[in-house]
Amino acid sequence: MQDIYDVTIIGGGPAGLYSAFYSGLRGLKTKLLESQEQLGGKVLLYPEKLIWDIGGHPPILGEQFVKQLIAQAKTFDPTMLTGTKVDFIERLGELFVLHTAHGEKHYSKTILLAIGGGIINPQKLTLEGAEKYEMSNLHYTVQSYKRFVDKEIIISGGGNAAIDWAVELSPIAKNVTVVYRKDNLSAHEATVKEAIDAGVQIECNTTITKLSANIDKTAIEFVTCQNSQSQQSYTRQIDEVIVSHGYNREASLTFDEAISIRKKDDYYFEGKATGETAQPGIFAAGDILSFEGKIHLLLGTFQDAANAVNSIKTYLEPSAHRNAVVSSHNEVFKEKNRSIIENSLLR
Repeated sequence: MQDIYDVTIIGGGPAGLYSAFYSGLRGLKTKLLESQEQLGGKVLLYPEKLIWDIGGHPPILGEQFVKQLIAQAKTFDPTMLTGTKVDFIERLGELFVLHTAHGEKHYSKTILLAIGGGIINPQKLTLEGAEKYEMSNLHYTVQSYKRFVDKEIIISGGGNAAIDWAVELSPIAKNVTVVYRKDNLSAHEATVKEAIDAGVQIECNTTITKLSANIDKTAIEFVTCQNSQSQQSYTRQIDEVIVSHGYNREASLTFDEAISIRKKDDYYFEGKATGETAQPGIFAAGDILSFEGKIHLLLGTFQDAANAVNSIKTYLEPSAHRNAVVSSHNEVFKEKNRSIIENSLLR
């Protein structure tokens, strides 16, 4: 049998990463499993977005925020595995056995579910041959604004993400056009107004019907669009194509019959603010956890994580204190605190 962990965290987004840090702070032997090849969760979809809603923290780019979360999560050297998708969880006596898509088994005394909205994959453009341009100028997220400087850009989609990108790219691009298949955009009206004021061209009832390659067949050079009302089509030269049609959420994690967890809306796990679910030994944090008074912000995610880990600690060790020693006074940070203070005095 493999090593047995005190807690195995499923999910490597903000909830899972902070849980890994806090679990180490509480002295628990910790493992984290992430289905994607990268840690960071949903924040990775918007690496150039500024995050404003973290208490006491100045606005920070999503990419940098993820780096800092990962560094913090590794403070106490947890076992962290990426590209490891958990498909099935069973109870084996006092232990849980986590079965992965690759046939591996992981053993744990408790489980902390931090899977957010599930495994997120972008809805692809359903045009023949579109996938071959994904390595050149067909994008499903905006990784770096630098690429779009002085470019002719077309964005397909009418939701908040599509219009946010249009607004943020408009000052640096040559031109930004948004095409949307419906009569009206679904994005917030204030953001739509901001896009229009920024000079973004918006074409409703319009869809991309054809992508035409450049002479080298390496990238898209022309895009053909059609208006569903007039049935008229046009073709224009383009530098970059961004598709924002939403995301497919895969929620394939299942449990054996001995494990019972109540769900809300057939997906979210019902529980308590303390992170406990109806199944002893299984806890949850972040977007996947539903309870009265839930705060759907990053600051709420961190509180969820701390509460869930504290519940795990007392579940495993009933005599343990409910809460950890305040971080700044915790003995485990004694050497780190001294080093940081000394370095600050030397500047």
